[in-house]
Parts: sequence; structure tokens; C-alpha cells
Amino acid sequence: MRIGDLAAQTGVSVRSLRYYEEQGLLSSSRSPSGQRTYVASDVERVRFLRRLYAAGLSSRTIIDLLPCVDSPNEESADDAWTRMAEERARLDRHITELLHARDRLDEIIAVNRHARASMN
Repeated sequence: MRIGDLAAQTGVSVRSLRYYEEQGLLSSSRSPSGQRTYVASDVERVRFLRRLYAAGLSSRTIIDLLPCVDSPNEESADDAWTRMAEERARLDRHITELLHARDRLDEIIAVNRHARASMN
């Protein structure tokens, strides 16, 4: 299938598919005219990549996880689990930072409202 067909079946832009390929997340072959061609199983791979991106993972992290998908074994499964646990911890830290920032913003908003109320 051509890149436009893969894009249509997965809801991913052609540009994103090219990016996935540049990052080593997806591979294609080339037609005699140089067009990218994909196999049917690439539809599910792209959908899987979208789920990983939606989970907040970077391309670099996804590359680290792919051995567990492409050639699963106990070692790659354990490595993937470790990497995902690290990413979850990173997200937890980021959430904590965001909650702290929101609390500081709430304080500033309250000061603003108090100052605004005293103007009347």
C-alpha cells in the first residue's frame, strides 16, 4: 500500500508517517518509481505507535520499547517494563510539578481578585 493509503487507514498524516520512518519506528520499501510502499501489518504498527505517543512517550523511548514488540523474549519484555516504569515515574514528577504550578497560580489569582475587590 502507498503512504496515502496508510495515512487514510490510520488517521495519521503523511508527514507523521515520514517522521516515523526517519526515527526508525516504521519501515517501507520503495517502488521502482521511488514511492514508499507498506505492508498490511503496518496499519496495526502505526496504530500502536499512536497509542505510545498518546501515552506521552517520545520517539527515543518508543525505539527502546520496540525490541519487545518486534522480537519478544523475556529480556526484551523486562527491559520494556523497566523503561515504561521509568516513563511513568517521569510523568508522575511532571504532574507533581504542574500541580505545584497550578497552586501558585491559584494564589496569584486570589491576590488579583482581592486587589480588584479593593478597587471598589
